[in-house]
Amino acid sequence: MSTEDPSRLELEIAHVLLIDVVGYSKFLVNEQIELLQDLNRIVRGTPRFLAAEAENQLFRLPTGDGMALVFFANAEAPVECALEISRAVTAYPHLQLRMGIHSGPVKGVPDVNDRVNFAGAGINIAQRVLDCGDAGHILLSARLAEDLLAYRHWHPYLHDLGECKVKHGVRLHLFNLCKDGEGNPTLPEKVRQQQRSSRSGWWRNRKRRTVTLSIASVLILAGVGLGLWALLRAPTAPREKSVAVLPFANMSDEKGDAYFVDGIQEDIRTDLSKVADLKVISRTSVLQYKPDAPRNLRAIAKALGVSYVLEGNVQRSGNRIRVHAQLIDPRTDAHLWANRYDRELADVFAIQAEIAGEIAEQLKATLSPKEKAALEDRPTSDMVAYDLYVRGKASIEASNYTQHGKNDLDEAVNLLTQATARDPNFFLAYYELAEAHDQFFHRLEPAPAHLAAAAAAIEVLQRLRPEAGETHLAIAKHRYWGYLDYEHARGELQLAQSALPNHPLPPLLTGYIDRRQGNWESALRNLTRALELDPRNAFILRQIALAYFSLRRFPEMAASLDHAIEITPENATIRLERAAVDLEWRADTKPLHDAVESIIPADPGGGASVATMWLYLAMCERDFPRAKRALDLLGQDACYMEAVQFPRSWCEGEVAQLHGDEEGARSAFLRAAKEAEKTVRDQPKQSAAIMAAAMIQAALGNKEEAIRGGREAAEMVPISKDAVEGALLRQYLAFIYARTGETGQALEELRAITSIPSYASYGNLRLSPEWDSLRGDPRFEEIVASLAPK
Repeated sequence: MSTEDPSRLELEIAHVLLIDVVGYSKFLVNEQIELLQDLNRIVRGTPRFLAAEAENQLFRLPTGDGMALVFFANAEAPVECALEISRAVTAYPHLQLRMGIHSGPVKGVPDVNDRVNFAGAGINIAQRVLDCGDAGHILLSARLAEDLLAYRHWHPYLHDLGECKVKHGVRLHLFNLCKDGEGNPTLPEKVRQQQRSSRSGWWRNRKRRTVTLSIASVLILAGVGLGLWALLRAPTAPREKSVAVLPFANMSDEKGDAYFVDGIQEDIRTDLSKVADLKVISRTSVLQYKPDAPRNLRAIAKALGVSYVLEGNVQRSGNRIRVHAQLIDPRTDAHLWANRYDRELADVFAIQAEIAGEIAEQLKATLSPKEKAALEDRPTSDMVAYDLYVRGKASIEASNYTQHGKNDLDEAVNLLTQATARDPNFFLAYYELAEAHDQFFHRLEPAPAHLAAAAAAIEVLQRLRPEAGETHLAIAKHRYWGYLDYEHARGELQLAQSALPNHPLPPLLTGYIDRRQGNWESALRNLTRALELDPRNAFILRQIALAYFSLRRFPEMAASLDHAIEITPENATIRLERAAVDLEWRADTKPLHDAVESIIPADPGGGASVATMWLYLAMCERDFPRAKRALDLLGQDACYMEAVQFPRSWCEGEVAQLHGDEEGARSAFLRAAKEAEKTVRDQPKQSAAIMAAAMIQAALGNKEEAIRGGREAAEMVPISKDAVEGALLRQYLAFIYARTGETGQALEELRAITSIPSYASYGNLRLSPEWDSLRGDPRFEEIVASLAPK
């Protein structure tokens, strides 16, 4: 929000976040300037800041050693922004911040430069709240905290500090915010001193709580006090029972034993993750902290949102194995527990169980009888089968990081099939075998044989352990990926999440299903929950970004991708996706153009995703030479438009048309039509394949065939069945109508999809050549204008 906005001169309620740099005055002047520059950079990059600014619901004020952010949207905005700032500042250890938040009245007041400033109790009390904190604290006034405590999801993170005496004898009732490692869980020194020196103050707080409890009891009996009752039950200490199991070091002479060492670390992590009383970070997020690289445990713990880390090493020699593990509190660098195990290789499962049990005990986790039994369970008695299983699981994981992953999945199926042949009761091997076949079907080869093979493995899971969380999760993935059976999958995911409380897949897949069913806010909540369990997973952040794209909430989309880039700065695809946000949002091609120009020379080989993004940019810029170069970079890979795969010859035709070469375009489209016809014969029930064939027919001018195929594909997956693919198919149907001269029907389809969440964007309609036949029609221009950034 501009500081010159004259409309903010009336008294109104605002939600104020005050931030200052602890020890600011002790720094040299040039150091102070650098600190404030770092702070400004961090704050401006947070998702909540960007979203509020885009919605014109934010006012910024410099305060010398920090800043004030005045939000006008809702009480959650400054709190979420504070958590995002706390998370981001981990990368700046020299920058120690404290924050205070309050909701109250403010009034716009012109300053000496005739710019609007803000004054009032809202600002003043926020300053008093801030003054009570130490480095790392995020303190809230009771006024704002009570608003948040009306929502259950805030209860675990807000901790009642009681009253603190501030300037002019005023007593403020404060709450301390600590969430997933963000914030400072210790009692602020000012509060500690006052509690130590004034016993009467303690009794006043106790009396106030007693009165509150009495009031709450009356309200509960009246049936309207659920919120206060939840408040009274909220924990008074930060959650300590959280741990990240970092990759173990391989101390063996055989470096090929690395996969075996990874398997031990992952099994310990998996055992701990089944304890509902613990928070255990997912594998993807801890993998990046390799043991052969320097580790800043405090920064790692803060990035992952945990209180403790477990690290160790493994040495395997013949039939002997030595495992060393240690539990560390990174806040103090204290080693809370350590042990070394030197045993026969066959005892590896007992070692894993003992380590997991020791960690659970050290963290004072409460274990149910079922969880205790799970820790003691041996996956197999056949060490050769276990070796095959660990290698097969590693191959499935590797398939996610290659262009196609077919060879990795082939190897996984082979290894896991051998493992199950050696031990027909090897439950976890059957789980991974079902995963491999379902991944084949979902990502690479939608062939019935893969579904049948996955179903066969799942039948064994149901026979061996019908109530296991892995069984329910395998069924859920199979029903969702294989059949889009949302309700069956959702029910299985609920059971899986109960048994596997720290596994990110249940909330992640539930978020996917929510998205497909058009429950967008629920989808974002579940995707965010998955991210909390797997906080360094760039893939999940990209999925969150896609949800924001469909909702056309581009500031949040940009922030999600910025976070993904922070995690994987070398990922060219994510960098291009981030640069493309401005194209879709504002029809501004420059950021993507600059990104392409910087990435292509550094990685001339690129890849299909880089080439596809470059081609899309060149088409939008009507730049034939660059479109041709992007096509050359694409090589023989397929050509994609959103989620629909086309033959490469389709893109050749589009580029030829851009150049005005109608003969070359027709020749390319004819080749594409033959390839598309074969795909439809091989996959007769695939709506995307039918739609691609119909679009090619539209490009060839075969109107009736194109419209018939487009309608068939859109009717196969209506929006009511799949809000994502259904909307996309309707967008492509609009393309077919536009290409075949049915302008009225094209506009009707565009009106429908631009009024709901979809991938139809201002930039795409404004720039893409696929809509050129509609340009100049006032009805089309009205649709485009409706999506323009406000």
